[in-house]
Amino acid sequence: MKRIFLGTLLALPFAISSLASQASAAEIIVRPNVHRTVVARFQRKLIPAHWETVRHGHRWVKVRVPARYVNVRV
Repeated sequence: MKRIFLGTLLALPFAISSLASQASAAEIIVRPNVHRTVVARFQRKLIPAHWETVRHGHRWVKVRVPARYVNVRV
């Protein structure tokens, strides 16, 4: 009887530690401070028109002479 009781007492801490436990919400995960450089990628786009101010607001005028290239983020 004593052997069973001692065996149970010795096995009890191992049995408790082997049970799955939930993660504590108080755990703090420290990440190294890594700065990633963001490379802005642009593509040149031809704008073949422009806005002109007319008597009743603005008008989109398509002409070839004032066409210009604009950098557009990709």
